[in-house]
Amino acid sequence: MSLSARLGEATGDGGNGRSNRLADDLFQSLYLEVVDGLDTAGIRQIDPRELRQQVNELLSEALRSRPDTVVAAQREELVRSITDEIVGLGPLEPLLADPTVSDIMVNTAEHVYIERDGVIEETGVRFRNEAHLLNTINRIVTQVGRRVDEASPMVDARLPDGSRINAIIPPLAVDGPILSIRRFGTGPVSLKQLVNRGTCSPAMGHYFKSAVRSRCNILVCGGTGAGKTTLLNALSRYISLAERIVTIEDAAELQLQRTHVVRLETRPPNLEGKGGVTIRDLLRNALRMRPDRIIIGEVRSAEALDMVQAMNTGHDGSMTTVHSNNVDDAFTRLMAMLSMAGTPLSESMMTQMVARAIDIVIHVTRDLDGRRRVSQVAEVRGVREGEVELNTLFALDPHGDWSCSGTTLLSARFEAAGCALDPRWLGWPGARR
Repeated sequence: MSLSARLGEATGDGGNGRSNRLADDLFQSLYLEVVDGLDTAGIRQIDPRELRQQVNELLSEALRSRPDTVVAAQREELVRSITDEIVGLGPLEPLLADPTVSDIMVNTAEHVYIERDGVIEETGVRFRNEAHLLNTINRIVTQVGRRVDEASPMVDARLPDGSRINAIIPPLAVDGPILSIRRFGTGPVSLKQLVNRGTCSPAMGHYFKSAVRSRCNILVCGGTGAGKTTLLNALSRYISLAERIVTIEDAAELQLQRTHVVRLETRPPNLEGKGGVTIRDLLRNALRMRPDRIIIGEVRSAEALDMVQAMNTGHDGSMTTVHSNNVDDAFTRLMAMLSMAGTPLSESMMTQMVARAIDIVIHVTRDLDGRRRVSQVAEVRGVREGEVELNTLFALDPHGDWSCSGTTLLSARFEAAGCALDPRWLGWPGARR
């Protein structure tokens, strides 16, 4: 329920339209009086408890001229709401404080949804009106040095806590401003936790450890919210501490479980359309930074060419993600992105480059119940009849169980790295227990 409705009930008007409008006016009036009494210049340096006390005192003074307007039960709600409005994200603050919420989706002022445990549900959170939502969006993007207006109606940025935000406003958003916030956990998830959650099997976990330790180039693919970044974070734990890692992302999300990490983030163009730095720009610069491994949060465009070349020229153990519906589609998308780079190479040559660059591809999905699972693990065998040929090791069967359909082609590589697999433990077909 919105604050307007709660205040409407408090004034005895049943939360109808007229009382909601009166409550909105009351809140706005009290809010302005409180803000006028605060030293807003240094407000973000004030301890939250001290700020809350200041708001409470100023609110008490403002309410003296409005006897019987707000019952005592609503006083705390007003203090919290006004404090959130001044230093936070207003109505969204309670959602941001909930660690179980992974996504917040504001579909106009009247409809706010969240994702919890992979399931989307509508909340009772509301903004007072479209102007209130737009003001909140402006405060968010201003804090991170971005802008959003009719001339630049889309923005993608990162909050100080690492959460990723995307906002789009009219005229592109037909029904009103839209805000999406992708949140990330307080700490990285381990591979063991993914196994315990049922994201992957113990056999897969054993295989992934050996693949990372033996410096295989890994491509993780899947849809939005399937858990690609989470899996990359978990895999990073098995990179040697002696290796230098450079990460490149549009909005920094990776939480690699290593210390020798250099994090690079793209930059959008300024108001004049200049000064933008793309993933491709950062990747080319990263090659001059003496990286042992390069991890790109996601390849979307021409930077795929530079990534493939890096994987083919000594940067073994690199990883990246790509959006795709399945493993085969991931290679189709990579080929399309290589074409976007304007390379004069033939299609057959590009196919050879991709097949030589990538050792393993992992596809992750999100089930209808919100559970995230690894649906397929395959090794690149080579090129056959102009197509990348795969050796599928693990796959989800029609019953939702994992089946093991092959044996690894990388045994010699794993053994040379001192991380040989135990085929009996993995359960390869034909292996005797």
